[in-house]
Amino acid sequence: MSVCLLWLGLSALWQAAGTQAAFTIDQVTLTVHPGNNVASSTSVTLRCEAKVSHSLPQPLTYTFSFLLDDQVMYSKNTSASVVERSLSPARVFNSGRYQCAVRIHDKTKTSTSQALRVTGLQVPTLKVKSDIISEGEDISATCSAPEETGSLNFYFYADDQEVKRVSSKSNSVTTTLAMQKLTDVYLHCVYLVIMHPDAGFSNKSNTVKVIIEDLDAIRPQISISPNTNVVEGDRVQITCQVQYPSVLELFLTKGNTVLHQYHTTFTYSLTVRAEDSGDYVCKAEKGNVQKMTVYGLNVSELFSKPILRMIPNQVFEGERFTLTCRSAISSSEKIKKADIKYAFLKEDRNIYSGADYVATASLATNGKYSCMAVAKGVNKTSQQLNLKAKVPVSTPVIRVVDKVIVDRPFKVLCEAENGTLPITYTLLKARMSMDERRVVEAADKALFSINSISSPEEIHSFTCQAQNQGPSISSTSQPLKAEVIVPVSKPFLEPQDITVTEGSDLTLICRVQKGTYPIIFTWYHNRLPLPTQTVRSLEGSHIIKAIERDQRGDYYCEASNYNTEIKRSYPARIGVSLAVWKKALIGVFCILLLVAIVIVLTVFLKKMPNPRRKKQATELSVKTSRPKSGDPMRMSLTLDIEDNTILNGTPCVMGRNVWSENVSGSDSEDHTDVDSELLHPQEVDPSQEVLVKKSIEPEYSDQHTEVQTSTPGVSEQAEGQAALEYAQLNNSEQEPA
Repeated sequence: MSVCLLWLGLSALWQAAGTQAAFTIDQVTLTVHPGNNVASSTSVTLRCEAKVSHSLPQPLTYTFSFLLDDQVMYSKNTSASVVERSLSPARVFNSGRYQCAVRIHDKTKTSTSQALRVTGLQVPTLKVKSDIISEGEDISATCSAPEETGSLNFYFYADDQEVKRVSSKSNSVTTTLAMQKLTDVYLHCVYLVIMHPDAGFSNKSNTVKVIIEDLDAIRPQISISPNTNVVEGDRVQITCQVQYPSVLELFLTKGNTVLHQYHTTFTYSLTVRAEDSGDYVCKAEKGNVQKMTVYGLNVSELFSKPILRMIPNQVFEGERFTLTCRSAISSSEKIKKADIKYAFLKEDRNIYSGADYVATASLATNGKYSCMAVAKGVNKTSQQLNLKAKVPVSTPVIRVVDKVIVDRPFKVLCEAENGTLPITYTLLKARMSMDERRVVEAADKALFSINSISSPEEIHSFTCQAQNQGPSISSTSQPLKAEVIVPVSKPFLEPQDITVTEGSDLTLICRVQKGTYPIIFTWYHNRLPLPTQTVRSLEGSHIIKAIERDQRGDYYCEASNYNTEIKRSYPARIGVSLAVWKKALIGVFCILLLVAIVIVLTVFLKKMPNPRRKKQATELSVKTSRPKSGDPMRMSLTLDIEDNTILNGTPCVMGRNVWSENVSGSDSEDHTDVDSELLHPQEVDPSQEVLVKKSIEPEYSDQHTEVQTSTPGVSEQAEGQAALEYAQLNNSEQEPA
């Protein structure tokens, strides 16, 4: 049975756990009772109601939060769906916009905001510690509004004039009020809620009357004896008297100086001097109350304040000067001139007794001097005199402040190391004045501008002179010494317009006639810069190693120094010829080329067809062929051609024709045999000879025909030679085809 109950309980818990998240907040509603606008002290109830849909058997736990102007003012956990918050009684501090937020587990829903406006402030209450005070005392006052909440500003008024303002986080404040009036005053207070200034000020509190008692009884009396008109050196007594039983403070003052102070009547005694003349004040003070009485004292001079003078008024070191101290007698009935004694002081130390002090100016005598006159116990001190002996101007120094370049302007500075200002500086050239500068302040400089110089030696002609009205009239400097830069002259480039052999070294020399070292030389080839050279010489050189053909052209150089004007030389044209081995190689190549051309032309001319050769072959064909054996004679036809130049132009050996060669060779028997052998295969048929003869006869009809007879041996040999030549001509004519 117990096992079954346990199982049912676990099942219920499991179902509850499985359905825990099955809820939704439908609506949260905030209502304000009795309304949104109420008067102060009304009991107000804020009611928040949550409507929730869920599937759980047990009630849910709600967290209700009330918010005022987005700030949580009250929070509560409950299983009820409605929570109320009471504001009783409601005050202005409770005004604002309210909301209600409900949270269940991880779900939150907020109501719409409701505005609550509470009007009306409590009337404050004013209390004072004592309503009767003495003149100068402060009033202790307390203003409170017990029913109000929040931070308040309290305002205190005296006779309807605001005298103080105090802020407090509570509903009550106590402060002190200082009263400057000697009459009775009426006080009241009001307050303002800091968080709700639109609610305005509260009504006035009750009015409190405060009586202020006058303290004229503390006013003192003053007296001076023997009288108010005295002479320097007289003894005077000043008495301050007050009739007041209680303790107070009593002062004797002159100007801003307190001469004596005590708590009751006192007498102050002094030996007067002229500067003691004036009004004396006896003042009584109790708390913040002061009462005073004024009395005047007139003190006549016994003698005047001494006057210190220096003769002369300016002195240079090494010069004599005199200090004098003198006072005038004012009361001749009390003092004589001899009664006045004088003393000189330097830096407040007594250095000499007497009316005149004589010394020689030096650095040791510089300082602050004064003198003192003493008579009948009265001493007076003069105004201080600051003695500073002037320093004679020292020998000035002249120097340049920038570069000195011939034919260009430059500046020089003249200055003396010692000398009291003002100092007048004069620039001299060859002892003639050129310009003048007056230096009044230490920051000033004697700077002179010089137009130019034409040579470096001219720089030494400049000096400067300085004077400041000292013992020495003036002092002259040493001659100006400075480095003078001579600009470079127009450079000259060597060599000029030459031709060099390719592969050799070429040295270009750029030379100037004048110029201060170092000098920068730059070479150019066809306007393209070459390397730059800086030398301490009037010339520079640039070497072109193994010059090449593409390095020929125009060359020029430029010279400059110390950023002066760049000078350019005239251009030089450099030619580059071929190397010897290249010339030889070209010559050999040309010879070989000519030989090749001759060979080609020779071969070409040999193979070229010639009409004259055909004509010669035709002439040979009309000759009578070799007769048969037994013929006693052989006829031959010879054509005499007067112009044989055409034959000489045909391809032949050294201008000779084939006929002459063959004839010359017919002297040998061997040749005859060869000719005979070669002749048989090329024997011409008689019928063909007749045809050829007929075709030729009209062309050579005008030529001389000669019929010769010859011996059998000779004719046969000639015929064989002619047949051989004819066969060679036929072969040569047939080859081009």
